[in-house]
Order: sequence, then C-alpha cells, then structure tokens
Amino acid sequence: MDASNLPALFGFLAACFLAALTGALFRPGEWYERLKKPSWRPPNKLFAPVWTVLYVMIAVSGWLVWREAGFDGAVLPLTVYGIQLVLNGIWTPLFFGLHRPDLGMIDIVLVWLSILATIVLFWPVHMLAALLLVPYLAWVTFAAALNFSIWQLNREG
Repeated sequence: MDASNLPALFGFLAACFLAALTGALFRPGEWYERLKKPSWRPPNKLFAPVWTVLYVMIAVSGWLVWREAGFDGAVLPLTVYGIQLVLNGIWTPLFFGLHRPDLGMIDIVLVWLSILATIVLFWPVHMLAALLLVPYLAWVTFAAALNFSIWQLNREG
C-alpha cells in the first residue's frame, strides 16, 4: 500500500467512527432495560465489538472505492456511502435518545436501503469494496428485525 493513501484511509475511519460516536453518546440505559425484548436478542455486550469490526470494514470499503476512482470518479457511490453513514448515525439518537423505536424503525429501513444501494454502486468500481459491506447489510437486517420486534412488543394500545 502506498503511504500517500494512508491519510485518506484514516479519513474514512474517522467518518465511520464519527457515525459510531452516537452509540457512545446515547447509551441504552434504564429505559431500554425496562422494555420487553424478544428471547433471541443477543446480550448488550455483543453489540460494541460487532459494530467496531463492521465500522472498520465500512471504512475500508469506502477507501477502496476512493482509491480506485477518486471522489470525482465515484461521486454517486461515495455520496450514497456518506448518506448511509449519516442515516446509521441517526438511528441511535432516535431509538435510545428519543426513546422512539418507531422512528428508529423508519431510519433503519432507510439505512438498509442505502447500504444495498451502496453495494450495488460499489460493485462496478471495486468488487471487494462491495463485498465488505455484505456483513454490514446482514447485521442491519438482524438489527431491523430486533428494532421491529421491540417496537411491536412495547406498543401502547
């Protein structure tokens, strides 16, 4: 790897961990602990390590596309990539901050769609970059099912 590409890689890592920062700012807390949850929910301690690995993979994916085509050559793919990161970062304040699983559900569907769009757009530019996002899509699929289940289990009325 050319050392001149390292600052860009660190930039992609920083962008991903900026999205992840909302997870540190809006912790599950007592409200979440009181919610009814499905029996298949993984333990809370599993989420941070999984997301850490996924964020590294997301960063490397974006960086590979940038390295292959640059910002000018991949305007649409990298814009959609940025949108999915923003949507990802919004979920935690909606769900944990506002205590709104319903709004979290809307957002996570948008996250899922934007990840899928990013994979499709990355594929012709850099196949490995697209494939690196598949575990992220799988995890968000699982997270969406969990979000939906929690929302339904805790609906009033």
